[in-house]
Amino acid sequence: MTRSRSAAAFARACQAIPGGVNSPARAFGGVGGEPIFIDRGEGAFLIDIDGNRYLDYVGSWGPLILGHCHPRVVDAVNRAMANGASFGAPTEAETELAELIGQLMPSLEMVRLVSSGTEAAMSAIRLARGFTGRDVIVKFAGCYHGHVDSLLVSAGSSATTLGVPTSPGVPKGCTADTLVLRYNDVAALRQAFAAHGAKIAGVILEPIAANMGLILPSDEFLTELRRLTGHHGALLIYDEVITGFRVALGGAQELLGQKADLTVLGKIVGGGLPVGAYGGRRDIMQKVMPAGPVFQAGTLSGNPLAMAAGLATLQELRDQPPYAALDRRGKKLADGLHAAAAEGGIPHQLPRVGGMWTLFFNAEPVADYDAAKTSDSKRFAKFFWAMMDRGVYLPCSQFEAAFLSTAHTEAHVAQTIAAATEALREIA
Repeated sequence: MTRSRSAAAFARACQAIPGGVNSPARAFGGVGGEPIFIDRGEGAFLIDIDGNRYLDYVGSWGPLILGHCHPRVVDAVNRAMANGASFGAPTEAETELAELIGQLMPSLEMVRLVSSGTEAAMSAIRLARGFTGRDVIVKFAGCYHGHVDSLLVSAGSSATTLGVPTSPGVPKGCTADTLVLRYNDVAALRQAFAAHGAKIAGVILEPIAANMGLILPSDEFLTELRRLTGHHGALLIYDEVITGFRVALGGAQELLGQKADLTVLGKIVGGGLPVGAYGGRRDIMQKVMPAGPVFQAGTLSGNPLAMAAGLATLQELRDQPPYAALDRRGKKLADGLHAAAAEGGIPHQLPRVGGMWTLFFNAEPVADYDAAKTSDSKRFAKFFWAMMDRGVYLPCSQFEAAFLSTAHTEAHVAQTIAAATEALREIA
């Protein structure tokens, strides 16, 4: 494939934009080379500015569960745009989306809409501290909750890829009240609460981790989290920016049989437009200004276009639940990738939930951040480019999850397995 126009576009971008991209995850830092520039999306495909066509397993890093340009979403956004892009005043669509979120995820008795997952996580942390009157927040190494100062420590996502788990510009005081534990480490969790339980305002985690690659929680880990937070009066905060409406209509909480005190949402809830949300128990959410004293505001919160896209997406998922089909296709894809890697004698792990998966080049099971970091990222980079050359677009990092959409067909899955079989033979 030729990508000369993308190369020229990237060179131009580097003169105007730091690193040539507006988010580090797009920089291809984890795989080498230069990013491709996109012209458009069509269903399960991306088309770059050189005219190359790729089966897309990134889906804008998760939001596009219905694929690109789903007719219901496009129609809703067009109708909203005809009425005005932004008002800075309440609209009924905001209430409709908040109500629908609460219906689909019953633990969210009230919802506040914001403009990004980072903003939602930041606001949920502030609310937990304001509600409990405590300062300490527990997070887990490798879980990424946006570029919030107090949480940008031992972070996953692009911070892992770039080898920058903490960032310059974050004062030491901002992370002084952040306690970092190992994901799935029940003993360390118990020790932390034994030592600091009276000071802990909340525990935030991805209930199914997806920013250090896809890592599944143990039942004991989740059960003990719920027990300890309840016993010590701390809030349990689920970051479902990725898993919300992705792994089940009710998110990871439905799939895992859990119930958080606060939940952070993004990605799918905006249908591909910039949206975040946080919500939870009514008594907690009533502390948010103007109902209560905990401040949070945003000029573009509840933007009409984003509300339209989010409503259309969630309504489509409610009316035509795709989860059984995504699970079936996800299993077929995972089985095919596993067989291809095994045939080539390539050490690997392939955790999957529904249509969400990661191929780790690792001989040992991956249950936490430390294990994820032992994966062979150089081999992943070779695999990534071998798949790109065969028209398959994967996340450009060993430490990200890949996503199926409803636009992916059985034929697309078979095409991907065939491409991966060739690619894995090439890099064996």
